[in-house]
Amino acid sequence: MLNPDRCAPVAGVAVVYDVGMRSEPEGRTGFAHLFEHMMFQGSANLDRAAHSRLVQGAGGTFNGSTHLDYTEYNDLVPSGALERVLYLEADRMRGPLLTEESLRNQIAVVKEEIRVNVLGKPYGGFPWLKLPPVMFGTFANAHDGYGSFADLEAAALPEATAFFGKYYAAGNAALSLSGDFDPDHAARLVERYFGDVPARPAPERPCFAEPPLTRERRAAYTDELAPLPAVAAAWRVPDPIADMPGYLPYIALATALTDGESSRLADRLALRERMVTNVGGYVGFMREPFETRDPTALVLQAHLPGGGDPDKVLAVVDEELDRLATDGLVPGELARVRARMVTRVLRECDPVVGRAVRLGVWELQRGHPGLLRELPGLLAEVTADGVRAAAAALRPHGRARIDVLPGGGGR
Repeated sequence: MLNPDRCAPVAGVAVVYDVGMRSEPEGRTGFAHLFEHMMFQGSANLDRAAHSRLVQGAGGTFNGSTHLDYTEYNDLVPSGALERVLYLEADRMRGPLLTEESLRNQIAVVKEEIRVNVLGKPYGGFPWLKLPPVMFGTFANAHDGYGSFADLEAAALPEATAFFGKYYAAGNAALSLSGDFDPDHAARLVERYFGDVPARPAPERPCFAEPPLTRERRAAYTDELAPLPAVAAAWRVPDPIADMPGYLPYIALATALTDGESSRLADRLALRERMVTNVGGYVGFMREPFETRDPTALVLQAHLPGGGDPDKVLAVVDEELDRLATDGLVPGELARVRARMVTRVLRECDPVVGRAVRLGVWELQRGHPGLLRELPGLLAEVTADGVRAAAAALRPHGRARIDVLPGGGGR
């Protein structure tokens, strides 16, 4: 995908692979994220520091990230360095340098990342790692995508080689460019560097289907570093790809409930009744409503003051959902919700790298990168009746819930 934008002399390149945490094999939790790290360890042509040296030497930045349903690698450089990063991305698509030494080294790096971001941090993994095992029953949807130390330490080099061979095929990837370039020249560069990458087809995508909840599922755990209680709840929503018209009202509902001080739950729970210190709502466990496959969920989370009662908080949530289902939105509320949704999408797609990544994801998941142009209009067409129906569908018996019990804030 080529998305020329001559507003600034920079170019963003993204290579997105159709593999994420949900695709990793049982007994190898965290393997997709671990392999993302391995892709930065050099190749037959370049040493492990070459990517960072060549991109940063040109005045650019680079990154990679693993998500539930995709893994992406991106570069942002002055437009004159576009050819350089296309060479780099094509080089590692042909084959990263997979060695026992680099595997052990990156296992240690990922373990330290888990220590910092989850184990050593108050509310680490809440709720994106803690809630899916309560809501879902299959390994693909319920397991810890960061990975257990035991699974990471047991990872073997042949498994990494097989993972690359299966999921890092050219047929399982999308390349997107956004920014300051001439499309014809960029297309020639892409052909020059990617044209001889061996053609391998995409693997068969695993089935992630889950039956709907028929009763409330709940769990609780003590976080020794957390000073105060917290609670999160999630409900299944329609398929974000197969049922886009049915899905979008849930994004509007989350916005109406929690986005901004004038939103329903923020106003009532935080400002007026002071039952929570903050409340948030979003669709998608990794807050990526348009870059995820089914099954996914609308998530509400709140942090409570000392002595706060999570049951009372969720009772208020149920009351507000019932009020929305019965009375609908008040005058002016739908316009505010639409404006906030559209503004958020435009803001997220404004940076050329963010735009490039989304183009790649939407090509792989939907075969429709043109959603970039259409999404603001689709969000602006969400109706009050659609939001009312979404609120009516979120019943307590279809909810998964997790409570964080404070352990004293590390004292």
